[in-house]
Amino acid sequence: MTALTSEVSEFITRARVGRLATADATGQPLVLPICYAFDGRVLYSAVDAKPKRRAADDLARVRNIRENPKVSLVIDEYDDDWSRLRWVILQGLADVVTTGEDFAAAAELLLSKYPQYRAMGLSRERGTMIRITPQRVLRWQYAS
Repeated sequence: MTALTSEVSEFITRARVGRLATADATGQPLVLPICYAFDGRVLYSAVDAKPKRRAADDLARVRNIRENPKVSLVIDEYDDDWSRLRWVILQGLADVVTTGEDFAAAAELLLSKYPQYRAMGLSRERGTMIRITPQRVLRWQYAS
């Protein structure tokens, strides 16, 4: 992956939500908003305790990643003043982490960034976490 500029890295770190695109083995796409944390190298998103219709392993995003690890994540900033528009797209590979040192470190990052995770009791030991390893970075910012 091309090294991230400090400006892009700060933008990714500061943003609160991204839109994760996955696709199943047949190519059927799915895009959904996610909360995430960035450690400067990879991004993590927890499948948390908010109400869901299915168990974590049965969620389409998790199944899709297991069938087809290629993903894209869009992080954008909208403003009615269009001179402030910007976005970053991270294309890469995702996998599912359920325990271990990476899981614990990711949980700490998420707990630090989102107080909601502290209130909901996000586990530092086990659960379902999506890890995104960027391979390509696209970016755009309004230029006058």
